[in-house]
Amino acid sequence: MPSQTQPVSKGIWWTSVVVSALPSLLVLMGGVMKLLKAPGVAEGFARAGLPEHLILPVGVIELVCVIFYVVPRTSVLGAILMTGLLGGATLTCIRVSDPTAPLPILCGILAWGGLYLRDRRVRALIPLRATPAE
Repeated sequence: MPSQTQPVSKGIWWTSVVVSALPSLLVLMGGVMKLLKAPGVAEGFARAGLPEHLILPVGVIELVCVIFYVVPRTSVLGAILMTGLLGGATLTCIRVSDPTAPLPILCGILAWGGLYLRDRRVRALIPLRATPAE
């Protein structure tokens, strides 16, 4: 019996892996940079009006979101968590007139797009075309 997350074809599966990897890697990179307190992180937080003591907790939150997203059993919860994270990032970028504001929006679209491609349950919840009445 096929699992709920089994994609229709290998092509769709590989496409979903690539589409899902992009936001995952970006958020992962941001989380790791915060945990390592890479140069520029504190400056970015100051520019956004956020206190420096939040760098570590935000980095941990980013890593947790990515872990939940990439694990198949928790991927829907991970997508929901990433949506909240990226929504906050979008608002922060817009508030300080950061020209990279579209990036978190694009990451969110890609995260849900990748999940949509690889998980039949998500496709059933969000049909892109009407199914014929039975």
